[in-house]
Amino acid sequence: MDMRFYFDVVCPYAYMASLQIEALAARTGATLIWRPILLGGVYRAIGRDQDAQAGQSPARARVGDLDLQRQAERHGLTLNRPEGHPRRTVEAMRLITAAPEHRRPALAHALFDAYWAQGRDVSDASLLREIAAAHDLDPGCTQDPAVKQALFDATDEAVAAGVFGVPAFVVGGDLFWGLDRLHLVEQALGGHTSWPDLPPNPLASPPSLTFFHDFSSPYSYLASTQIRRVAQRHGADLQLAPFLLGALFHAIGTEGIPMHTFNAPKLRWYEKDMRDFARFYGVPYRFPSTFPLHTVAALRVAIAKPDTTDHIYRAAWADDRNIGDPATLKAVLDDAGFDGALLLEQAQQPEVKNQLRLNTDRARDLGACGAPTFLVNGTSLFWGQDRLDQVQAALAGWQPATPLP
Repeated sequence: MDMRFYFDVVCPYAYMASLQIEALAARTGATLIWRPILLGGVYRAIGRDQDAQAGQSPARARVGDLDLQRQAERHGLTLNRPEGHPRRTVEAMRLITAAPEHRRPALAHALFDAYWAQGRDVSDASLLREIAAAHDLDPGCTQDPAVKQALFDATDEAVAAGVFGVPAFVVGGDLFWGLDRLHLVEQALGGHTSWPDLPPNPLASPPSLTFFHDFSSPYSYLASTQIRRVAQRHGADLQLAPFLLGALFHAIGTEGIPMHTFNAPKLRWYEKDMRDFARFYGVPYRFPSTFPLHTVAALRVAIAKPDTTDHIYRAAWADDRNIGDPATLKAVLDDAGFDGALLLEQAQQPEVKNQLRLNTDRARDLGACGAPTFLVNGTSLFWGQDRLDQVQAALAGWQPATPLP
């Protein structure tokens, strides 16, 4: 099966993906097709701001910077971002485009290495001449109108495939975006169907794991289906911390429903990504017909009775039951074997309401920018259910160099 790898050397996540994608193709027997594109051209085509962090809250930007550092750290890399990043990469991408297809990987690796390992300016003509000569290419090929058009055509092809960022991968017509989706790419190619479980650290004290979540978040739902298994695997003390995602967004200056800010290609990917992860985990999933969900009462119930958490998530995100409706929430609780009326009454107690506020304030103070958020051993914060691999690593003894704020 063919796998198209769309990339631009300006992206550090594409750099890290480039170091893994060939091994993935070899494991699955896939035919890997390297497709250089212009990331800026993609952004222009879909109406996205050229600044990838434009409009982000400081908390979201900080979490993004931490994630990049941690991803590099987990892959044994030290990123040496060139001064003035992002640098112009048009000529560099033309150089890769001009190369025969079987020589593109080596050329791409050389340019990625120059940009992200050596911190060099790949728009510098002398550097491009050096790299071109090392790969038996005429540096003047970057000015060939046919090469320029081929790069434009590849970028247009990517946009038509739904690409809105890099790294992006297309397998059998299905689009996957991001370094952190390589396991989904591998599954689509017939490879492994689960993350490997890391062994617990027998010499360490039992770790602690706090799961900040809101029933309004589909990714919180997906995380909820895995979090107990992860905690049990490492003997971790799991603490559930329901919090008000909307209140956090308001406090840090983020759009109340982030998906409403997505451009059309990203929204299509977002909807597919949730289905992909549900399939990967082997859990039911159905986007609620009553979205956005009103979850204050449900969150209070989960504080009063944590054992209700999984039942409420399943009702909202698998059974399409409106947990924002008090009568429906009561029925969900009754159906699960709880006394729904009693729990709804307990949810109105001042101490329960106060705990929800405290959880929300704590998430904000820790630097959270969304849900789900995980706190390991009180020192390492991770955002997103797609970071459960990092959560596992931290529980197994990995200590990220990046601290809490």
